Parts: sequence; structure tokens; C-alpha cells
Amino acid sequence: VQLQASGGGSVQAGGSLRLSCALSGRTFNGYSIGWFRQAPGKEREFVAAITWRGGNTFFADSVKGRFTISRDTAKMTGDLQMNSLRPEDTAVYYCGLTSASTYNVAYRRYYVSWGQGTQVTVSS
Repeated sequence: VQLQASGGGSVQAGGSLRLSCALSGRTFNGYSIGWFRQAPGKEREFVAAITWRGGNTFFADSVKGRFTISRDTAKMTGDLQMNSLRPEDTAVYYCGLTSASTYNVAYRRYYVSWGQGTQVTVSS
């Protein structure tokens, strides 16, 4: 299984970015795609997740109403649309793959594969 994240960059506060995670290597029914982020000196934290089959979505409270997550089963991608970005959203963003129950998609330890990370920088 391979995951490759792309789409990071630098924006001013209030701006938008779209991250994409390209997946390959297997079928993903029964899996969920998650996005986590890690700021300097902090733990990697959950941002959002989506189930591959049903498209059910989950968000951290800090991004609800600002971020959306989607997947394209034909293109084999999972995307994170980030709007109304804030300086505190600055981090390296990682996409990951989990087969865990949807009750556990917010927990890093249940993820079995990760992409390489993409930097998002939001300036005030």
C-alpha cells in the first residue's frame, strides 16, 4: 500500500488550500482515510477522516465548519479541503489508512500506513 500526499503550501489567514492523498496497492473497501497534522513540538493530532465505502465523515472540533473531506473511489484519492485557515492550522499534514472501526478513526495507533507529509503554513 502506498499513500502520497500533496497540495501543501503557504497562505494568509482566511485563505484556502486543498490537500490530496493518492492511494495505490490494494482495494480500500472496509478502510478509512484519515488526515492528521503535526506542528513543531507537538504530537500528531487527528484532523478528519472518511470511510472509503460509505463516505461517512469525521472531524476534529477545531476544524469543524472550516474543513471538508472527500474521496474519489475512481481516482483513488482522498482530499482535504481547508477553508478559513488560521495560523494555528500551520503544521505538516499526513494522510493515513486504517481498517479500524469508525469509533477509532481519530486515534493514530490504529493507522497502518502513512503518506510522507505535506507542509501547510498559514501566516497572520
